[in-house]
Amino acid sequence: MMQQSGSERARTSSSNSSVNIRWDDANMRSVYSNVCNVAGTREEIILLFGVHQAWQSEVKDVTVQLQDRIILSPYAAKRLNLLLGRVLEAYESRYGPLQLEAQGQRGPSEPLTAGWRETDRQ
Repeated sequence: MMQQSGSERARTSSSNSSVNIRWDDANMRSVYSNVCNVAGTREEIILLFGVHQAWQSEVKDVTVQLQDRIILSPYAAKRLNLLLGRVLEAYESRYGPLQLEAQGQRGPSEPLTAGWRETDRQ
């Protein structure tokens, strides 16, 4: 087996196969996003991530600064869906259920005077 660099992490799959996966995070970056949108075609699923900075409730037009676009095959998107479902299930079993806001209610990170949600603008 090859020697791993300082930023590589090796994990062996728990299945019967002997596939060794190395996660190389040398070029990874972390980006904050408070807006996400999804689009797709038959061949690909596109995830758009961005940030809005509308802090006042009377704002009628919101500009979202798109930062990242991730393009997945439908199979990779399906696997991502399964993984996110498992992570959220574990989160809710540990911290309690996440309640999505009903129409007109504030989101958890919105100021008390805000009258809209990010999902209303997508």
